[in-house]
Amino acid sequence: MKEFIVMSIPLATLEDNKKNVYELTCAAIKRAKQIAITGDEELEDKSNKITSISLDQVLSQKIQYKVEN
Repeated sequence: MKEFIVMSIPLATLEDNKKNVYELTCAAIKRAKQIAITGDEELEDKSNKITSISLDQVLSQKIQYKVEN
């Protein structure tokens, strides 16, 4: 029997966020790439996926990002 890991996305935080969703998505994608290369202490918990961690970090402002033109 296959075991599925459910990805948790903080929908309430997403809905309450007033920032540009496209910019948030781009920031989360770049953060996910960084985590894949360098790792993160939150990855030690095997129930977390890189995409969930990166999205959570962007939405909770644990990391800062800047939009460049």
